[in-house]
Amino acid sequence: MAVTARYDQRRFAPARNLGAILDFATLSHARAVAVLVLVALINFLPGFFDIPPIDRDEPRFAQATKQMIENRDYVDIRFQDEVRYKKPVGIYWLQAGVVKTASALGMTQALTTIWLYRIPSLVGAIGTVLLTYWTALALVSRRAALLAGLMMASSILLGVEARLATTDAMLAATIVAAMGALARAYLPEQRKFLGPAEWTLPAIFWTALAAGVLLKGPVILMFVGLTIGALAIADRQVGWLMALRPLTGFIWFAALVLPWFVAILSVAGETFLTNSVGGDLIPKLYSSQESHGAPPGTYFVLFWLTFFPGSMLAALAAPAVWSARLEPGARFLLAWLVPSWTVLEIVVTKLPHYVLPLYPPIAILIAGVIEARLLSRSRWLTAGIAWWFVFPVLLGIVGILALIAIGHQLGLLAWASRAAPSWSGWSPGGSTRWMAPNNRCCVVSRLHSCSASRCSA
Repeated sequence: MAVTARYDQRRFAPARNLGAILDFATLSHARAVAVLVLVALINFLPGFFDIPPIDRDEPRFAQATKQMIENRDYVDIRFQDEVRYKKPVGIYWLQAGVVKTASALGMTQALTTIWLYRIPSLVGAIGTVLLTYWTALALVSRRAALLAGLMMASSILLGVEARLATTDAMLAATIVAAMGALARAYLPEQRKFLGPAEWTLPAIFWTALAAGVLLKGPVILMFVGLTIGALAIADRQVGWLMALRPLTGFIWFAALVLPWFVAILSVAGETFLTNSVGGDLIPKLYSSQESHGAPPGTYFVLFWLTFFPGSMLAALAAPAVWSARLEPGARFLLAWLVPSWTVLEIVVTKLPHYVLPLYPPIAILIAGVIEARLLSRSRWLTAGIAWWFVFPVLLGIVGILALIAIGHQLGLLAWASRAAPSWSGWSPGGSTRWMAPNNRCCVVSRLHSCSASRCSA
């Protein structure tokens, strides 16, 4: 018995160590924020300074910003000799601010240094992580909120967007900020702290909406509007929206958004609306734009890769989420997630980053289930986790066989990297044991995240 006890202690030592890190981080908000920023930087910075411009959009955004600085025209948006009215001006202003600051500090090649144009995306990605934590605090404990933030910080899709000089990471931050304010207005236990003189929450909500519109037009309004609409249908009342001071807030929103729109309409006239709405936004709804069409269900398939490693626990958390669907917190998160996801699956044009603003509610739902120790113990669901380690091995074998068949060489240097998933996943005491049905300690991910609670005897 003593030998067995010592073996169990060694077996679960990593979980206890990770639990200790969580305990340390959750002693204060400052520590939690510091841990989230550190993990985010560890995941986002590799390649940030060295990767050349990639994707079709990144060079276009950077070039349009460069021309904006050179021409000193911060209203009209141009790419080479053509107007670029697909998106509003927000991201160009942010990129221009970074580049001009770098130039003012003495950086001689600032205009042609691509990583400077990526800094707003890096800030937006870190902001998304921190705002996920802030939003989760209205719904779950600090420990679970930290777990949700860590899942976002380690997700593949957010890591990709953090390295691209485009709008999507910053847009995600504005949407999560608006949703965090909306959650506090919706939840009765949070709303009771909002007195008549409380203006912080309305200011966050309406400022985030304005920033999102300046970044990518009405996209943020879709996410927020569908959430409010779903809650209104489920609850049959929207009186809680008064906590957001809608009249005063809308005036503030208009004051932030209208000046540039008035200025660009005075410069471009109907061309701006024709290009941005008629030429870019509406065609995406019913046609495959720039060969980016895909059938419904595409985002569901991609989710298991793009939200990795948090996606490993999504299926295990689903039964508990369904059971809690009528509780106010779960209802809010599902109203954020389900309607917008459904619309994006129906829309013909699909790009992976369109669903990025819907990953925070998934992370918070999973974290809440972990905190309550309600991950499913279903044999077929827990057994499915093994495929996260079997699939890379099979993929590696296929890659090596393809190299031999096509390149007529063994490629021995690739074998070690292909075998790495096997060693990490199937070594004695490996990851499959961490989620055994008789194990009371549930782990978010062996690779990127941390345990939800320390093991008990």
